[in-house]
Amino acid sequence: MLALQGDVREHAAALERAGATAVPVRTPDELARVDGLVLPGGESTTMSRLLVTFELLEPVRQRLAAGMPAYGSCAGMILLARTVLDGRPDQEQLDALDVVVRRNAFGRQVDSFEADLAVAGAGDEPVHAVFIRAPWVEKAGEDVEVLARVPHTAEAGDAADRIVAVRQGRVLATAFHPELTGDDRVHRLLVGIAEEDVDLEER
Repeated sequence: MLALQGDVREHAAALERAGATAVPVRTPDELARVDGLVLPGGESTTMSRLLVTFELLEPVRQRLAAGMPAYGSCAGMILLARTVLDGRPDQEQLDALDVVVRRNAFGRQVDSFEADLAVAGAGDEPVHAVFIRAPWVEKAGEDVEVLARVPHTAEAGDAADRIVAVRQGRVLATAFHPELTGDDRVHRLLVGIAEEDVDLEER
C-alpha cells in the first residue's frame, strides 16, 4: 500500500480480505520488500508531490517498469497514466499505463455517483462502482485492455461508454472505488497477478 495520502485503510482491509498481507509503503526500502503496490484514491497532485518528497517517485517508476504488479483507484489511475488532461503542470506521472486520463472528468464532489458495471475478469455479477470526483480514460493504447465502461443509462448522460477500468500487463486501474463497497474482486485480480509472479520466482 502506498501510504502517503488517501483511503489507505480501506484498501488495506480489502487486500487482507483478498488474501494478501497489506504493508504500508512510505520509503524506498519498504517498497523493495513488497510484491505489488496499491495506489489509493485521494488527491493526485498531492500524492505526486509526496512521491517526490519521500524520494519514492523514481523507485516506484523503476519497479513498475520492471513488471511489479500494481493497482490504482481514482487518483491512483491518474498517477499510473502516461498523460493527464486538466492536471497541474508540475504533476508527475508514473508512466505505467499507455492511457490518456482526464482528471475530475465526471465533475465536482457533488457530481459523485454510483453505477453497476460489467468488469472483465471479475465474474458474471456486476461490480457496484462508486465514483467520487473520478477520472475517465479518454484514450487507451493498443496494448491496454479495457475492462469496463460506463453503461448506457438515463443517469449516465454524456459519461455513457467512457472507459473506467483498464489493464496493461501487470497493472490495473479503475476510476471508481471498490474498496468502499466491500466487493474485493478487483483486489483479488491484483493478488492473483502478484501470486503468479511469486510462483514463478519459487520454481
